[in-house]
Amino acid sequence: MDDQALHSLQGDGVDSTVQAWVDGWVVSRGAAPPLPEPWGRTIDVGMSGHVTRHVFGATGDDLDEATVRKVAETVTGHGVWLKAFRDPSVVSGWLDDSWWIDPEPGYLMTVPLVADGAPEAPDGYRLRQWSRGGVTRLMVAAPDGSLAARGQIAPTGVTAVADRIETAPEHRRKGLGSLVMRTLQNAAARQGARTGVLAGTPAGRGLYEALGWTVVAPLTSARHDPPASARA
Repeated sequence: MDDQALHSLQGDGVDSTVQAWVDGWVVSRGAAPPLPEPWGRTIDVGMSGHVTRHVFGATGDDLDEATVRKVAETVTGHGVWLKAFRDPSVVSGWLDDSWWIDPEPGYLMTVPLVADGAPEAPDGYRLRQWSRGGVTRLMVAAPDGSLAARGQIAPTGVTAVADRIETAPEHRRKGLGSLVMRTLQNAAARQGARTGVLAGTPAGRGLYEALGWTVVAPLTSARHDPPASARA
């Protein structure tokens, strides 16, 4: 399955790349199975500040204002998130001031997966990789034993979602991000996944693009955070 084949609409109107991201994300985070909605998917996460997330199934111009407003108006509780695959400059105009909106866009990205080997950890660094519950995790320890970098990937059939990719600020520009991503991508490819999917940040986009990832759609993250007086 190549990226173009993945990025298509399913029978229920949910973009296939979005569905692949949802399927892998719930495995990676141990969230509840996604619930189908007319407009996308609802995921119960069960954490303080992140109780539930509503993920819209359409991307770009296919995601319309009326749909986003309709879903947002049903939300009354604190800590409910919306994930909308349009730029924040557009989506922010569709939500009222009870929503906190991340001003920086995220990016839904994909890459073909090939098991081509991963680089070695730099001298003095230690890489550890393990799997639990279908999720492959890895960490890179610094020479002093502190955490230098980490990440995880959740294969779900022919797609795999990379998640929680992080490099400590003091260990950046040493190739650790590439080490983490290539190691995870290789692990997923060896398990039969053919396409990688992730939701990246502006800070991570450069690394991912250097490794062959391409942007499918921008992503807006919004959290329902009404004033205390409104929650009383």
